[in-house]
Amino acid sequence: MKRSSSVIRRAVLAVASVALATGCTAQAAGGPGGTASPTKAPQTASSAPAATDAPTDAPTEDGKAPSPSATTAEPSGTSTATPEPDVLMGDGDESEQVRELQARLRQLGHFHRAPTGFYGTMTAGSVKAFQGKQGLPRTGSVDDATWQRLLGASRKPTADELKPSTTNQLDTPDARCMTGRVLCISKESRTLAWMIDGKVVSAMDVRFGSENTPTREGTFTVERKVRQDWSRLYHTPMPLSMYFSRGQAVHYSADFAARGYNGASHGCVNVRDKVKLTNLFDQVKVGDKVVVHW
Repeated sequence: MKRSSSVIRRAVLAVASVALATGCTAQAAGGPGGTASPTKAPQTASSAPAATDAPTDAPTEDGKAPSPSATTAEPSGTSTATPEPDVLMGDGDESEQVRELQARLRQLGHFHRAPTGFYGTMTAGSVKAFQGKQGLPRTGSVDDATWQRLLGASRKPTADELKPSTTNQLDTPDARCMTGRVLCISKESRTLAWMIDGKVVSAMDVRFGSENTPTREGTFTVERKVRQDWSRLYHTPMPLSMYFSRGQAVHYSADFAARGYNGASHGCVNVRDKVKLTNLFDQVKVGDKVVVHW
């Protein structure tokens, strides 16, 4: 019995030693002779450690999965991007503030037509020119820095500057226009200014003759007025004619009103605003001075 017990005890110890050698986890692949291979068991997807910089879909403290952006966002305070300034006025805007902007730019010689209140490419170009002169970023849009600089460089526009009587900007009056009653006509700005003793009473856009039929320059007088006239030479109507140099006259042109500067006169000074010219025709007298200059 003692011998049998001893044999049984040795068998039990042998089994225990085998269990300790193989462990309680997944067994390794068998090697030669059926013994355990010394090669380390490959890690499975479930046992591999997660990469430290990869996003995780583990729930947060509130039980919700974090968004990808939340796991990849840069730490606070590390961004170097400069915030864009707030735009007060820009392309496509239409307001009375835009009209004031244009009038102030016109005072400084950056905007060369009557204010419209609409912010388009012409206004953007004028703003860029002003910003460049002031050493500001040439964005073409108006931020607070640009607007404050413009306010300091210009004055509050008058009612006539905000809504002037002519689309084209009036030229500096010729010295011959500064006394008496004068139709002061500038080829440079393409404007007619009705002036009395150096003050502009009214103004309007005008068009001149072509290279082949130029409008004569110089100092003249109104020779005669004809409310409804007709050109026998060119077979066209010439309403509200005020003749100043033989056949050349200031008169209304329906063609100028329709086509603008795409056409030209045969030497006369065309006006496209019939209402303004009608008022002027009623004020001008035969003998009043006419000055046509560059």
